[in-house]
Amino acid sequence: MRERLRALPLFADLDDEHLDALAAATTELHAPAGRTLIDRGAPASGVFVLEQGQAIVEAPEGRRELQAGDVFGERSLVGTEDARTARVRAKTDVRCLAIGRPAIERLVESYPSVAERLKRLSGE
Repeated sequence: MRERLRALPLFADLDDEHLDALAAATTELHAPAGRTLIDRGAPASGVFVLEQGQAIVEAPEGRRELQAGDVFGERSLVGTEDARTARVRAKTDVRCLAIGRPAIERLVESYPSVAERLKRLSGE
């Protein structure tokens, strides 16, 4: 998991200690096409990085496609306005890395640059 996280531009500059902590808080999520990854009003567990496949954000403001490398998750973490009211659905079979909220919060405190990258990769 550690090497997969390091390969992502979002985490490329992390030191080994932070990368190890992040890897310990990360799980892999596989979802078939059509499955809902995050639903309206339901709290997400943190941040998701789409590793493979495509997903769709469905929000009152419209639809937006996510590609490999894009980030989605809790509004307060990724900076998007639609995260609480949106549904994220797998358009194709997907593989995501799901990173727990406490680990991301600690990481952002130590690496402010990660917060900026989260916003950029989430389409903010």
